[in-house]
Amino acid sequence: MEQKAKRIGKLNIIDLLAILLIAAVLVLAAWKFIGRNGDSIDYERPQTKVTYQVKVEGVAPELYENCLEHLPSPLMASGTLVGGQIEVVEKQDYQVLDANGNWVTDPDHVTLIFTVTTTTPTAEVMTTKVGDQEVRIGKTDYILKSEYIEFSDGTITNVTWEN
Repeated sequence: MEQKAKRIGKLNIIDLLAILLIAAVLVLAAWKFIGRNGDSIDYERPQTKVTYQVKVEGVAPELYENCLEHLPSPLMASGTLVGGQIEVVEKQDYQVLDANGNWVTDPDHVTLIFTVTTTTPTAEVMTTKVGDQEVRIGKTDYILKSEYIEFSDGTITNVTWEN
């Protein structure tokens, strides 16, 4: 004996499930295309320019000249460009304590101060990120990385925002 599929009106249940699945896919695609907030994909979100400085202490003096050759240098993280760039590098003396407890200049090392600029969506300024790293004053393990420059033990010393 043949079993007939349950019918709802002129459609059976399989047809109804297929129609619901197709409708759900279309709604999801429209939601992704239009955006979560009803904004168009082409909508320009307000951006905030973030400028910060990264201090790297105790490096070889020749690294200063090498860094100068590659500025400005686009920022990278995980092998991809992340927006923003290293604009400027400044050199300062590196101070150490001598045997008598006095601060003296170490002739074999320098301190480098890098100035970096990037933009971030204004709504996300409270958690400014460059790549996967948060930009916070006092952060001591900041990895400053670009196409040609990389330091893994920088300290963020200054952050400014402007719209």
